[in-house]
Amino acid sequence: MSCTIEKVLTDARTLLERLKEHDTAAESLIDQSALLHRRVAAMREAGAPRAEQGPAERHEPRPPLLLPQENTQIRDLRRENRELWVSLEEHQDALELIMSKYRKQMLQLLQGRKGEDAEPVLRVHQANSLEIEGQIDRVCEMGEVMRKAVQVDDDQFFKVQEKLAQLELENKELRQLLSISKESFDVGREDLPDCEA
Repeated sequence: MSCTIEKVLTDARTLLERLKEHDTAAESLIDQSALLHRRVAAMREAGAPRAEQGPAERHEPRPPLLLPQENTQIRDLRRENRELWVSLEEHQDALELIMSKYRKQMLQLLQGRKGEDAEPVLRVHQANSLEIEGQIDRVCEMGEVMRKAVQVDDDQFFKVQEKLAQLELENKELRQLLSISKESFDVGREDLPDCEA
């Protein structure tokens, strides 16, 4: 027996339509049952003795609670109510049977397809995982290269900074020496005697 997805879906749609019909029928039965229950309750209330009647009225002969026609109606309604409940139970049993068969077919279909579909999915998954591992390795290599480049860049920057600081220090010392030399030259000129006199 071959079981295709289309057949299962068609069966599922058919079952769903039947379920809706059964559900509608059950709701109708429940409504009818509730209506009958209200009618029976109303008939009982109409025939019940009233508490506000005086003691004299209570001892008077009462008419029968129900007329024969009403009694027959009540029996018919009770019989119909029982038939409706039996019908409702039959519908529920049929629905449970249909759903159990549907679940069993779906389980068989899924188990049959699981074996067929598992191997290609596994191959694709393994291929994807190998590809992802390769990409991760490439990203790690690129990260290592970038880290080394940043380290070289930092080393170069620190060397330039150090050289710049050294040059600034030398420049400052040279300026001081130049300043000292200028001052001593100016002082030396002042000490020399004036040759023109």
